[in-house]
Amino acid sequence: MNQQRRQFLSQSAAAATAVLAASTFPAPLRADEPAVNSTAEPANLPIVDCHQHLWDLERFKLPWLPASGPLARSFVMADYLAAIEGTGIRHAVYMEVDVDPAQQQAEVDHLTEICRSGKAPTIGAVVSGRPAAEDFARYAEQFRTNPYVKGVRQVLHGGTPAGYCLEPAFVRGIQVLGELGRSFDLCLRPAELGDGAKLADKCPETRFIVDHCGNADPKAFFKAGDPRLAGKAADHNVDAWKRSIDDLAKRKNVICKISGVVARVPSEWSAADLAPPVNHCLDAFGPERVVFGSDWPVCLLGAPLAKWVAALREIIADRPLDEQRALLAGNAVKFYGLQV
Repeated sequence: MNQQRRQFLSQSAAAATAVLAASTFPAPLRADEPAVNSTAEPANLPIVDCHQHLWDLERFKLPWLPASGPLARSFVMADYLAAIEGTGIRHAVYMEVDVDPAQQQAEVDHLTEICRSGKAPTIGAVVSGRPAAEDFARYAEQFRTNPYVKGVRQVLHGGTPAGYCLEPAFVRGIQVLGELGRSFDLCLRPAELGDGAKLADKCPETRFIVDHCGNADPKAFFKAGDPRLAGKAADHNVDAWKRSIDDLAKRKNVICKISGVVARVPSEWSAADLAPPVNHCLDAFGPERVVFGSDWPVCLLGAPLAKWVAALREIIADRPLDEQRALLAGNAVKFYGLQV
């Protein structure tokens, strides 16, 4: 088994290299083709994926990664290109994967190289960082002259306690990002979204992105007695989550990423099951402060990327075309300053 795994990883890495060399990624937007194409039909509207994960286990260590299961392997560019085929995804912003802290600089260098190459959909990156670290300001200073690094994330729903992001050292690090014109992604447990609102108030010059619809669990919106809930209790209260999302949306330096929700669905689901949390976030933040993220490959815990994109297109089908364009691509281009 180990030999087969090593062979698979080796083949994946070689395939990614070949793909990049051949530049066989979806055709990028032309200079005369706007990201928010005003003539495209809804099903063909181009997409900027603001939450693309990549990890090569021969290059990086991911301490959180389980030893088995659907995510326990490398996911490289070749895999992503296969996953986005036919979805309309044209460009992507990489999202950090919580690498071993000792490899944070290597992650920055690797993604900068990918973005600079022009041979992949990835044209921007949100990288790993520890805002409370003593050397964070020195680490972040490099982003001032790196046009590809758009922001930083430290996942706050794992090994950090409630209130951690409000500690003075952490707040100072987030303020540094604002001074550098870089954003911070808020990935918090639903019950701690209020900490994100307080942090946004303490750092008014920093731009924030609420990941994964505030880590909403679609199952929380299911009707009581739904047989699909057997043994699968949701981990938050709907009304409390809604209040927290509404409170975050009052902060004009905060936007919301429509991502993540599909990873928590039961084996049988439909677009209607995802619609309540998605629509609440869209309505709370408004059409100009929402972006799309695939959360690939984590989305595979619930569905293939193509099925997730199709479900989202179904959910937003009745919204004005301008709002659909903004969500799927236009807001991302503006928010991250992407060159598409």
